[in-house]
Amino acid sequence: MKATIWHNPACGTSRKTLAILENLSRVEVTVIEYLKDPPSAEKLAQLYRDAGITPQQGLRLRGTDAAERGLPEAEDATVLAAMVADPILIERPLVETEKGVRLCRPQDTVLEIL
Repeated sequence: MKATIWHNPACGTSRKTLAILENLSRVEVTVIEYLKDPPSAEKLAQLYRDAGITPQQGLRLRGTDAAERGLPEAEDATVLAAMVADPILIERPLVETEKGVRLCRPQDTVLEIL
C-alpha cells in the first residue's frame, strides 16, 4: 500500500503519524514537507473532499492568524488561496492512501485508511 503524508517535522503529531506509517512494512510512504512544497488549491480541495471535511475544518487556528483574518468563516476558495500562500495555515498531518484521506489528529486516525 502507498501512503502520502503532508508532514511538518516540527509537529509532534505529524512525527507520530509518520512513525506509525514507517513502522508498517506493508506501507510505502511518500513524505511531502508541505511548508517547503505546499499543495495547490486544487489538491487541497481534493484532499478535504476525500476526507469528508471542509477547507475551514482543515484550517490550522493554533499559532496562526487565521481567526483574525476571518478565515474560519470565509468561502472555500478564500481559505484554500490563503493556505497556498501561507501553508502554515494547513492543519497537519494529512495522509492519503487508496482507502481515503484523513486529517490525522489524533495520530491514530491514520489507521482508518490503512
